[in-house]
Amino acid sequence: MNINNSQDNGQQEQRLIILDTETTGINPRDGHRIVEIGCVEMINRQLTGRNYHVYIKPLNQRGQVLQMDQEVINIHGLTNAFLDDKPTFPEVVDDFIDFIRGAELVIHNAKFDVGFMNHEFSLLNFANKANNKVPMTEDICTITDTLKTSKDEFGSPKTLNYLARFYKVDKLIDRTYHGALIDAQLLAFVYIEMTRKQSTFNLSVGNNSSEDTNAIRRLSNDRVKLKVIAASADEIEAHKERLLVVKQKGGEPLWK
Repeated sequence: MNINNSQDNGQQEQRLIILDTETTGINPRDGHRIVEIGCVEMINRQLTGRNYHVYIKPLNQRGQVLQMDQEVINIHGLTNAFLDDKPTFPEVVDDFIDFIRGAELVIHNAKFDVGFMNHEFSLLNFANKANNKVPMTEDICTITDTLKTSKDEFGSPKTLNYLARFYKVDKLIDRTYHGALIDAQLLAFVYIEMTRKQSTFNLSVGNNSSEDTNAIRRLSNDRVKLKVIAASADEIEAHKERLLVVKQKGGEPLWK
């Protein structure tokens, strides 16, 4: 298990946890279990560097190691031999819940991952009977499904691979295997691009409705600084050449 803590992030107005899991199969009702969880933290749309990552030894309800099919191993690259010395889900559940509690979970195809998470929680509750009940995911987090977001944006649901290529972030992460932390990191980049147009500047200070709406509104001095990306020398030269073409065709360039 790896919880990577960064320094204090100050104001935490919007805490997002980008989450992905890897499993032994596609349906928890068939006895399949989670074998990897990867989470990436974002606050106010900024990656904090704080992650949660754990591999899990899958056990069936009789406490025996669940053997994975080679077809599944080929997808995520995790073998039973690799997972043999890893903790079981009951051993990591407290740390996992502490990490995601109160956050907005961002998941691609949330029905799949949340279904597996709630199944694991339900098995623990069944084993514990009335003691130390584990809450369901929806009781401790809000959930955003980027698969549904992609359907709203493109007219049909899109895979993470498609979105990564569309938003040109597919080269930022090495995805030889579809690891949970790797896919969570990629989804974080996709989410930033997918929701970029939703970001707006808030120039108001406070919510006092009695304020003069025509008064000058000052930005806080401790606000997050905007990143300024300067044009490269090649881009400046290409811009000049383009303006020359506009002028040769009889126009008068406005952007000089």
